[in-house]
Amino acid sequence: MKRAAAALAALLLATGTAACGSNDKGSEDKGPDGPHLAVSGAYVKEPPMPDMTAGYFTITNTGRDADTLTSVTSDLAKHVTVHTTKPDGSMTEAGPLAVPAHGRLVLRMGGYHVMFIGLHRKPKTGETVTMTLRFATSAPITVNAPVQPAGYRPGDR
Repeated sequence: MKRAAAALAALLLATGTAACGSNDKGSEDKGPDGPHLAVSGAYVKEPPMPDMTAGYFTITNTGRDADTLTSVTSDLAKHVTVHTTKPDGSMTEAGPLAVPAHGRLVLRMGGYHVMFIGLHRKPKTGETVTMTLRFATSAPITVNAPVQPAGYRPGDR
């Protein structure tokens, strides 16, 4: 009888502990692995205009769960938003972007990119711009992106 009571108590304790964690991001429904994010290839263009520029990077997710890039912040500009380039060349603000499990989200020229609008200063080639990427599930990631010349293309390295 004592063994059965002890087993029942252990089961109730374990169930109660699991229930307490159910509101945590990345808990039971995400599994133990969750998303595993890394950022590479980050750079910011030296702005040809004094008030705005663009930034690019790749987020790789080696985890078994997807995540979502919800925002990007930087002290470089008044407004930092994610945009996309339409087929006609115009840009529009993009909503949160999926980072698929075992996949990548690529921000590049002609596609998704970060817009820095209302620059507090005009960054020069060789300097570094700090951005913080925020996600629905994962912890924020701080990225130090080198400033590249206006005509730079990633294959130019």
